[in-house]
Amino acid sequence: MSLKVAVVGAGRMGADHVRRLHEVTERASVAVVVDIDLDRAAAVAEPVGAVAVASLEAALEVDGVNAVLIATPGFLHEAALYRALERDLPILCEKPMTPDAASAWKVVQAEAALGRQRIQVGFMRQFDAGYQALKAEIEGGAAGGLLILHCVHRNPDTLAGFTEAMLINDSVVHEFDAIRFLTGEEISSVQVRKGKRSSLAPEGIKDPQQVLIETESGILADVEIFVNARYGYEVATQAVFENGVQNIGSGEVTPSFIERFEAAYDAEVQSWVDAALQGRIGGPNAWDGYATAACCEAGVAAQRTGERTAVVLETKPELYR
Repeated sequence: MSLKVAVVGAGRMGADHVRRLHEVTERASVAVVVDIDLDRAAAVAEPVGAVAVASLEAALEVDGVNAVLIATPGFLHEAALYRALERDLPILCEKPMTPDAASAWKVVQAEAALGRQRIQVGFMRQFDAGYQALKAEIEGGAAGGLLILHCVHRNPDTLAGFTEAMLINDSVVHEFDAIRFLTGEEISSVQVRKGKRSSLAPEGIKDPQQVLIETESGILADVEIFVNARYGYEVATQAVFENGVQNIGSGEVTPSFIERFEAAYDAEVQSWVDAALQGRIGGPNAWDGYATAACCEAGVAAQRTGERTAVVLETKPELYR
């Protein structure tokens, strides 16, 4: 048995996942590529022998399609998630699951009503070897309890139209997920500090910024988010324990996130496929997508006010406990 995947979105991420499913992933193939720009869909679909269509509805009518990978802009995710859930299909949805906590909570409720987890959210850092090793160190306890996480997230530049809120929603969202993954805890509060602005930042954006985070047990984390660092892409974390320090990613500079996390993306998609063939998910779930959306909302609010802002979550449904 294998997955025959409808890939929704033929942009940079969608095209990369089509290549990955065709060249790297085992027990899966691309059956159809969906994009409102049919020419773009065809350009991505034809080299892998897939069909190109302009809507998910059309894709779901293609013979044999039994899974959906969503790689469109975030504001288009919600509708696609509902359509795939209605068909009871396994779903890999790139982050964000949806752009805000209210819509993410509705997706959680819809999946909970279905009675089983179908949605895996694309937080690829959980599949990175460095993050997995650090999580194992934290859980092993050899260096004592975890006290603080120092995180660095630097991009070389930003695209036209980048906004200050996107520092949180497009970048720090990954740190929110990583902190939750590493600590096994929910984030309770977020604060954002703005200091000296880089002269290379786009007009109207204060870059870099510092994000201060606290988990429910009091573990502290700070994130340096700097999206116009010019020299390259660098993501790193230092964990401070009661009796030691561990670093991952420091000095590992690549042109972009795709090179830095290529192996993690490969592992993520393979884990999704393997789990889907067994009727389950193989990574971050819809609750994780909702919780990070709530963290982002608190982060954007804190960015506006400078105040410590609580992360407010609904009660976790039994399906995710």
